[in-house]
Amino acid sequence: MVFKRRDRRAFWQILLDFLYPRGGWARAFEYVKHRVRRLPDTPEKIGRGIWAGVFVCFTPLFGLHFVFAALIARLLRGNIFAALMATFFGNPLTFPPIGYVSISLGSWMIGLPPGRNRSLGEKFADASYDLWHNIVAIFTPARINFRGLQVFYDDVFFPYLVGGLLPGIITATLIYYTAVPLISAYQKRRKKALRAKLDQLSKKTSPAGDDNQ
Repeated sequence: MVFKRRDRRAFWQILLDFLYPRGGWARAFEYVKHRVRRLPDTPEKIGRGIWAGVFVCFTPLFGLHFVFAALIARLLRGNIFAALMATFFGNPLTFPPIGYVSISLGSWMIGLPPGRNRSLGEKFADASYDLWHNIVAIFTPARINFRGLQVFYDDVFFPYLVGGLLPGIITATLIYYTAVPLISAYQKRRKKALRAKLDQLSKKTSPAGDDNQ
């Protein structure tokens, strides 16, 4: 296959690259910024795409951020590629504070006592165990059990979903109003630079054209 990687990465290498990309997160963010601001679209459409991508990072829909970012960008008539690139706002560096703020705010909004029953890590572990146990139970006499998953939904997923809406809207809106003028200024500078290059080329070719007349 022409486009297949020659050096297949092991699972631990894929995981390590996700947690810390080659060249560091600063280089990854610089790459994303470079790609987004060079998109051939209006600053407003690109900004609406960025809004969608940043907003979904405040939801607990992990694994579906690309899908929902594209859908929201489509609804907002924003740039879908900008939305997909903006989902990199959610990464191992930002997810811990996003999750903490969203779960804490959501628990307060629905009147859930903080830290009830078990710790967050134990709830994740119980939900993971139930999920695996129920898959195995399909093929064995074991009984399906949703207790751990129900606790996880009530104490983690639903508070995260509710609590992430407000900070997601605020953060995405702030980034939108920051990104649009920056992208607009960059596009104007780029057009000006291209126009200057075209003028230089025309000046270089004009004497030759005059001699042929």
